Amino acid sequence: MNKVVLVTGANSGIGLALCERLLSSQDAEGLHLCLACRNMRRAEAARSALLASHSAAQVTLLQMDTSSISSVLRAARELQLRFNRLDYVYLNAGIMPNPQFDLKAFFKGLFSSNVITMLTTGEGILTQRDGITPDGLQEVFAVNLFGHFLLIRELEPILCQAGRTSQLIWTSSSNARRSAFSLEDVQHRKGREPYSSSKYASDILSLAINTHYNKQGLYSSVICPGFVMTNLTYGILPSFPAFVWTLFLPLLWLIRVFINTFTLTPYNGAEALIWLFNQKPEMLDPRAKYHSLTSGLGHCYTQPRQMDVDLDTSEELYDELLQLEREVRRKQITS
Repeated sequence: MNKVVLVTGANSGIGLALCERLLSSQDAEGLHLCLACRNMRRAEAARSALLASHSAAQVTLLQMDTSSISSVLRAARELQLRFNRLDYVYLNAGIMPNPQFDLKAFFKGLFSSNVITMLTTGEGILTQRDGITPDGLQEVFAVNLFGHFLLIRELEPILCQAGRTSQLIWTSSSNARRSAFSLEDVQHRKGREPYSSSKYASDILSLAINTHYNKQGLYSSVICPGFVMTNLTYGILPSFPAFVWTLFLPLLWLIRVFINTFTLTPYNGAEALIWLFNQKPEMLDPRAKYHSLTSGLGHCYTQPRQMDVDLDTSEELYDELLQLEREVRRKQITS
């Protein structure tokens, strides 16, 4: 039976690598791949690149900006007109705007007992300055979390169908930390780590979705791609020219001998995403984050690790998002 796969943020980085790996997989025959992207020019380029190596593939495009309520609602309506079901939804779109890298804290951390945690999570050295969307939401919260939540809610009719299962797969991060998240400030208006907050929120939201939707055949999982060199990563030190990053690569490969979370390439970072495509969702652990890992010799593999989540916090976040959903829907009706 043909499978329909939706990937948000599919025009570059891990999203595009995932699409390439899906089309190269043994189960690619009959696969219908839908790339949901904000920038249609880049989406067209991505589609052309995929078709250049997979000329017979079914690859369609969908314009969607997860920072915009109206764009998400419009895209959801279009998806329901195009497809009578969705088998997989990869919730991959994400931003880390205006990153601030604390170079002094970085060099200090290199000689501390916290060096491994710092290198693998960015803790203590990475903050961001958030923005506000036209809908009045915090931008990182809207793009990384709420836009996807609203999309899921809108797509219930083609995600939850009797006699079949569908799977949501969130691209989280090693930077997802409970310490950056607060139920009293779910949009992270007051803090300086909106990216960490939004990624931790996706971890606990996945748990709540399983609680509420498993009986309807919808399952949710979370992955961590590891440390990957993408445009998001390059943006952490935007003043560094490209050749400087090239000089860094041998050092990063050396670090990978000791730290298997340094996946480095989008292809390697997509390992857990493609691994989950081949699993039965009902057999997966809802409290696990599935990590893309790479050995020092370049061998890719997936490993589950327990997330720092609890059911009560996940339910409270779920209720907060439902309340916010009601508010934005009312605004859409009256505007």
